[in-house]
Amino acid sequence: MVRRPERERRSNGTALMEWQNVSAGHDLDALWAPSAGHIMRSGYTWVGVSAQDVGVSHLKEWSPTRYGGLDVTDGGAVDDDRLSYDVFSQAAQAVRTGEAGVTGGVGVDTVLAIGASQSAGRMTAYYDRVLPHIEPVFDGYGFMVGTAPQGDRPEPVFQVNSETDAAWNPAPHEDSDTFRLWEVAGAAHSGWAGREARAEVEERDLGGQADVDCTEPPFSRVPLEHALNASYDHLDAWARSGTPPPTAPRLTRTDRGRLARGDDGLALGGVRLSQIAAPTALNTGINTPAGGTETDGFCVLFGTHVPYSEDELAELYPTRGSYIRSVVETDDGNVRDGYITRRDAAANRHDALWSGIGG
Repeated sequence: MVRRPERERRSNGTALMEWQNVSAGHDLDALWAPSAGHIMRSGYTWVGVSAQDVGVSHLKEWSPTRYGGLDVTDGGAVDDDRLSYDVFSQAAQAVRTGEAGVTGGVGVDTVLAIGASQSAGRMTAYYDRVLPHIEPVFDGYGFMVGTAPQGDRPEPVFQVNSETDAAWNPAPHEDSDTFRLWEVAGAAHSGWAGREARAEVEERDLGGQADVDCTEPPFSRVPLEHALNASYDHLDAWARSGTPPPTAPRLTRTDRGRLARGDDGLALGGVRLSQIAAPTALNTGINTPAGGTETDGFCVLFGTHVPYSEDELAELYPTRGSYIRSVVETDDGNVRDGYITRRDAAANRHDALWSGIGG
């Protein structure tokens, strides 16, 4: 699937090649969904690659007329997705060369590989085991909410993890000349923005979104996509001009490698968006299944969201101005540090102005 600027003059010349996630049994454009606005406004060409058999099989079942001829198993001879790495590489080659008009005439001179969660794991294997034996076809790599390689090749590697992922990784990689890691406090592996963005398509294709029964109210509202949006722009500049992204503090860990928390239950350290620095709810990356439905196992990915009471909000923000000022000051700092874009900061300011919080 290709989503591109309508006209060549609106293109920035960079393709974001997303390895489609198949954890749910079908292709999921996990990174496109919450960041679609930024990707299109910035002039990127987004390409979703169906590299694995489970995703392709679902497409064939969903629309036999359109997708019935697809096969990534060599006629059934390969049943372990070994061909997925070749599929990903060849898709990148086709985008770079404009083969078969895949980009609709929009020129691409920089190709960045991106993948989330399960896809980041596949890309890590691709980076570590396949790249040493082939000519590189990607100019940079974005590993989001998942594993990532150390980044020991010339092409830059950018990893952005939520609090959920950081909790599973007590010893993250150190930054280097070719590797960056951001850990976003309070963000979930799969939070509210992604669920909202997928709702319409899942209603159309799957009959609706599955109910979940978690021990705590699910779906952190910390917008991980704000950090992701900034990371795509940084990775693009890094690949094109060698300008490295800003470094960021890691989330604070105890001596045992567990995430440290303040008295308010919020994680300490890391990239702190205004939804954490000026909180109106307890947002974390942690949750567990309550056991009521077959989909509850995904609760560990959703984080929590527990809104503060009116009394708690009044104590934190005696006036409307005190809340708005806290949001704006945090976002101004995050824009200066390169952790969010100006447009996302403006959206936060708008939300704060109309929230009615304070006083």
